Amino acid sequence: MLIYKIFRRPEWDAFRQAGQTAGAPVDLADGFVHFSTATQATETAAKHFAGEEGLVLLALDAEALGPDLKWEVSRGGALFPHLYRPLDLADVLWDRPLPLGPNGHIFPEDLS
Repeated sequence: MLIYKIFRRPEWDAFRQAGQTAGAPVDLADGFVHFSTATQATETAAKHFAGEEGLVLLALDAEALGPDLKWEVSRGGALFPHLYRPLDLADVLWDRPLPLGPNGHIFPEDLS
């Protein structure tokens, strides 16, 4: 199963340069890296990144993250994936721009 992380371009650039990250400011504050499933990602973008340009969507294999990935109750009682270790660049399967359209962010059609 793929899970997704949204970064602002400077956060993604810093991650690529360092090869590892503890996440965005919200992740640092909460003590884990927040992810979303394909069905949760659009709501995450609308709630936390409304109107922001220059976003990058990362895809990761949930199973490959091992036991440090926990599924925990969050927004609306849904289970969200949270990673309790730094995120390594090698964990990222792909990255794609997440452009802002007239009705919100435009996600890749093949999100699954």
